[in-house]
Amino acid sequence: MLNGKLNQTANSSSTLTEKIAEYSQWRGNLITAIDAYIDWPGHLKEMDAVQELRLYDIKELLKKDQLILAFLAEFSRGKTETINALFFSDFNQRLLPSEAGRTTMCPTEIYYNENEAPCIKLLPIGTRQTDDTLNYLKTNPEAWHTVLLDTSSADSMKQALRALVQTRKVNLATANKLGFSTENDPSLQQSLAETGVIEIPAWRHALINYPHPLLKNGLVVLDTPGLNAIGTEPELTLSIIPSAQAIVFLTSIDTGITKSDMQVWTDYVQKRAAHKLVLLNKIDNLWDGLETDAEVNAVIKKQIENTAQDLALNEKSIFAISAQKALLAKIKKDDALLLRSGINAVENALAEQIVSAKHEVLGRAIITECSNMIRASRKLVQIRVSNIKNQLDELHALQLEHQGTSKEILAKVIAERKRYETSILTFNQGREKITKLSSRLLRHLSSGYLETVLTQSKQDMGDNWTTVGLNQSMRKITRHTNKMAQEIMVESRIIKQHADNLYQLFHTKHGLEKNKAADLDLSKLIESMHALEQVTDDFCSSAVNIMTEKHFLIRKFFLSLGNQIKTIFEQAHADCERWLSSVIGELKNEIETHKSALDKRAALLMESHDSADKLKKNIAKQNRKLLFIKNKPLS
Repeated sequence: MLNGKLNQTANSSSTLTEKIAEYSQWRGNLITAIDAYIDWPGHLKEMDAVQELRLYDIKELLKKDQLILAFLAEFSRGKTETINALFFSDFNQRLLPSEAGRTTMCPTEIYYNENEAPCIKLLPIGTRQTDDTLNYLKTNPEAWHTVLLDTSSADSMKQALRALVQTRKVNLATANKLGFSTENDPSLQQSLAETGVIEIPAWRHALINYPHPLLKNGLVVLDTPGLNAIGTEPELTLSIIPSAQAIVFLTSIDTGITKSDMQVWTDYVQKRAAHKLVLLNKIDNLWDGLETDAEVNAVIKKQIENTAQDLALNEKSIFAISAQKALLAKIKKDDALLLRSGINAVENALAEQIVSAKHEVLGRAIITECSNMIRASRKLVQIRVSNIKNQLDELHALQLEHQGTSKEILAKVIAERKRYETSILTFNQGREKITKLSSRLLRHLSSGYLETVLTQSKQDMGDNWTTVGLNQSMRKITRHTNKMAQEIMVESRIIKQHADNLYQLFHTKHGLEKNKAADLDLSKLIESMHALEQVTDDFCSSAVNIMTEKHFLIRKFFLSLGNQIKTIFEQAHADCERWLSSVIGELKNEIETHKSALDKRAALLMESHDSADKLKKNIAKQNRKLLFIKNKPLS
């Protein structure tokens, strides 16, 4: 039942829309299968509260699961137009503002939430002066300016979405307070020289809730601004972009990889995503009619080869497209132009990469955890079946043997039950010891413990928000984490040894299946912390940051870093709690099942001893139980 659905994968499909729809159906099948397992009539009693809560959490994770696709590029590479062409051509015009110059002024997340009306939520740029993170601000509706969307009117939608490109004109001091610098931006330098003011985005972040079929099935599209704007929001680089299943990096076919393109690639793409596509946009610039198709194709082929060499990437991950012609072709239903635009190959690659990546990560985690639960349930059923068969053998023996023999059978069962009770006393003592050790283990990952470390790092830096201080603080926190992980692993091995001793006791004395407790896996904690250390090192190694020592940006980076570390520790704490609850949880359930069966065997024998009629009824009752279990398999 559940195992089959857990391992079910989506059928191969040629379009992104179909693939994402199939993925959504896969998630729905998983939820249905988990519900079937929870309601499975073969459970001996009500499901353990901790296990049922965990299954509820898994279902909520599946319901809220998203496929995140991030688009990164320097300004004027056609990134927003590509998003329009890939996802929103059914509107028969540009949904997102896309024109010459800088259009994406702030990071924009496009998603669908059925619990709220279609709208744009805009976070004022002034919130940068607070220490509030984007994750926190997303939970505070009052911080956002909301514009409702009339999805029935294309003109109304287009007008409302123009808010994304709104700007403010501020003086240099205000711009610096908000984290904007003219040092590496010639256009801002020119504006300041000519007018005495700088034009900055009006909004820090935008959220668009839009009822598009792809978005309804869990796709989230992240449209990011250019290089300088990305660098001013550390949360983008520390958590939002790394959470994407795939990153689409755009450049222009006629310029190739420029210096700023290469910086976007090396700083935010190359090491940040397992799945990435590179799009060489604007191939229609080569369609001037003066070159043959063969000559144009030769130029495109050469640019793909050069790009692959520059980015150290396989050519199969590089696509030449015309986003503008793709959008036009979809609107006008021009199949020939659509094919020439190259967008179909991109859709197919995205369909395979992002869905496969999500299947791999989410499927592996859920399949492993749920399969372990099913295996444990199946083992309890096997114990139950074995005990029922023993009961039937004993009851049949009563029918065939004389009274003296029946007393011997009863005495044997009662003696076995007493031996079991003695072992249970040992189990309870072992469990109490494990509980004490567990409390000590979890203290390492407590929020208070981590807060002390972060506070000390902040104090060490004082008012000198420098890249050197930031790097030293992060290395110190990483060293602390590694040391802490080693201490946790030592303590976990002690706990595991106690658990293994208990498993061995019940195997040797009572014939339960020989088993061992699982090892605690902290690899996710270590890998996540090393990844943050690498991001910090890259940030602190940036020539721009070293030379200018932007205190505003460094402070923001440290605060975002602390928030991300807290998230990592919270996940590790939850992982450890689950491990601790399971380390002898399976044995505990087996013991309770076996003890209950022994009690019932003794009661049935005593009840059936002096009454032939009662004996027959008990035999019939046990046969019905056995038949019921066989008819309700956990397959």
